[in-house]
Amino acid sequence: MTGEALIILGCPEVPVQQALALYSADKLNTAGFDLTIAGNGAVLNLLRVSDPKKMYIRQMVELERCIEELSSETRNPDLCIVFVHNDAGVAYASSIRYLFKGRLVVLVFGKDAEERAAELTIPCEMIVDVAVHNPGKLKRKLDEVMGWGA
Repeated sequence: MTGEALIILGCPEVPVQQALALYSADKLNTAGFDLTIAGNGAVLNLLRVSDPKKMYIRQMVELERCIEELSSETRNPDLCIVFVHNDAGVAYASSIRYLFKGRLVVLVFGKDAEERAAELTIPCEMIVDVAVHNPGKLKRKLDEVMGWGA
């Protein structure tokens, strides 16, 4: 599969986000997607430090700029994966759904995952787990939804 993919990350408060973002980036790059990761300055800096040779993270953009590009249709991905663990993530996922008509996968995680998932009333493929430190179960669910296998 090829095309453009977008990963949208929230604040880097929950450890599983970093691991799953890098994992997803590897899978999407391997599948031939032109991948961009969007997030706030803190999460983008963590990714720069985690991947200094840009093996997984090749293109990054500030979240506000990404939303502007989606709104103006200068960015038109085929796939968008949004990471949600707080109220701001719910708002961003809802905004993305409004601006983006393609395949939307939303990972809802953290201590309040069930509550955050209940707040999402948008059409999307939703993966929910209370994962905070251990990404294993969430990774398995993501593999299943994305068809990445074991």
